[in-house]
Amino acid sequence: MNVLLTLLLVVQILAALGMIGLILMQHGKGADAGAAFGGGGAGSASLFGASGGANFLSRTTAVLAGVFLACTLGLAYFGNLRAAPASSGSVLENVPAAPASPVQQIPGGAAAPTAPAAPGNAPAPASAPAPTGAGQIPAQ
Repeated sequence: MNVLLTLLLVVQILAALGMIGLILMQHGKGADAGAAFGGGGAGSASLFGASGGANFLSRTTAVLAGVFLACTLGLAYFGNLRAAPASSGSVLENVPAAPASPVQQIPGGAAAPTAPAAPGNAPAPASAPAPTGAGQIPAQ
């Protein structure tokens, strides 16, 4: 499996470098307009002829783009097979759980329960009602 992944990666890198070279060798659409005004007279007789070079270079670039795409899809498929399916990729999976507090209070809810009074002592005073936060809202 590692040999296949290495082979796909090497072919993908070579296809990418080949595409870069071929794209840089092609001339853009604006180069034809410059040749109409007298520029590039000697360069028109090239190795591939007047229009054969553009055809060859563009077709070779398209083939290399297809090879690059196939290698990319293959690497994505085989790379996804090696991943552990149980992990969702969250960074919070490895955080230890916080210890549970003995008394959990809900904001704005009832107050925490008080300990029962010991026998022979005065009963515990009633707790004050929980603040509602109404005093924090500015008046209009």
